[in-house]
Amino acid sequence: MADKSKRGFGSMDINKRREIASKGGKAAHAKGSAHRFTPEEARAAGRKGGQAAHQKGTAHEFTPEEASFAGRKGGRAAGQRETTPEFSPQEGGGSEHRPTEHRPEEGSSSSYQAPMQTPIPSGT
Repeated sequence: MADKSKRGFGSMDINKRREIASKGGKAAHAKGSAHRFTPEEARAAGRKGGQAAHQKGTAHEFTPEEASFAGRKGGRAAGQRETTPEFSPQEGGGSEHRPTEHRPEEGSSSSYQAPMQTPIPSGT
């Protein structure tokens, strides 16, 4: 059996490989030849990763509050896509807050209680 070669990326230290790969990515972006995902490609890649995580059992399980928050954030971003190309961190004026996990009191029969919603007044 022949001895293994000490050449190539496989024999390098992990930090050295990352450094070289980082330089290659930066050079490709500077040159303009780096791949940019279209929204459809990004959606497909995210779906594929999510399915793999669920099969492995490592996917995050959303609470009802987290799911509601994510849906509102996505709806706002979709509504603004035509006017602003990127989602800004200041969007929403800072009035939106991340929901906290709901834990029922001991002895409570309900595991989840929906928050009260204030009706929106009509313009008539």
